[in-house]
Amino acid sequence: MSSSYANLLPVNGKWKQQITDYLTEDVPSFDYGAFVVGDKHETASLYMKQAGMICGVPFANEVFKQCELEVEWYYKEGDYIEEEVLQINKGRLVVATVTGPANKILLSERTALNLLARSAGIATQSYLTKKLADEHGYTGLIAGTRKTTPGLRQLEKYSMLVGGVDPHRYDLSSMVMLKDNHITSTGSISKAVASARSVCGFAVKIEVEVSTEADAREAIDAGADVIMLDNFKGPELQEAACSLRAHYKNSNKAFLLECSGGLTINNLSTYLCNDVDIYSTSSIHQGTGIVDFSLKINAQ
Repeated sequence: MSSSYANLLPVNGKWKQQITDYLTEDVPSFDYGAFVVGDKHETASLYMKQAGMICGVPFANEVFKQCELEVEWYYKEGDYIEEEVLQINKGRLVVATVTGPANKILLSERTALNLLARSAGIATQSYLTKKLADEHGYTGLIAGTRKTTPGLRQLEKYSMLVGGVDPHRYDLSSMVMLKDNHITSTGSISKAVASARSVCGFAVKIEVEVSTEADAREAIDAGADVIMLDNFKGPELQEAACSLRAHYKNSNKAFLLECSGGLTINNLSTYLCNDVDIYSTSSIHQGTGIVDFSLKINAQ
């Protein structure tokens, strides 16, 4: 890849203000620990203590920058650190060095580590899920969902990208997704699609969530761009996807098929079928574990 993932983040984006807010949240008044250590110049080692993918570097860097610290990384965003490498290094690998006043190192510590841990956890799970799909011969997309943590969506979507999966729609303005509640409220799939198209124009895609093949056909005939086959089981999913491809093979209808609902790294292989373009799952980011990092001031 020729470009750094950090280039995705706007130079003056809201994410920088969020980091300021995180630091302020941690010290709303006095920093008593800072008084204890003072502003003596120190060097600290940033350790990675679990196997996984390094991710969240731009966010950690911004924390260190706002705390007026210098940081040097020995690994780059997206590097995967295997368990064997950790064991060679006695269970913890130095991935970066942070230098500056002791009080500011300690101010930055928890915020930087929390962002790295969350980001790396999502990137790691994304990477492992995509790797499994690749190993089973799947050639389409593995994607996340919009079930992100309020306030952390940018970091979580960013982490999915670093992990090698599609982040899916960023927000309600990125794509129209018509779910069961939309259909119930409007009365039919066709009416819902027509209503959406009247305002979103040609540039915004429309996706429709369906639970039967008949509903999928109605959505395709109405002009939906993406059909989400929701909660279809393995054989049922493959049969429906194959049938839809065959039915519209010689038509002028262009559409993508997406499978979602209950997918995890443990059952994904039983669903995989190359007639399906996208498998989306919140398991790569919602409730995903973290990758453990620590920051230790080096003994003199």
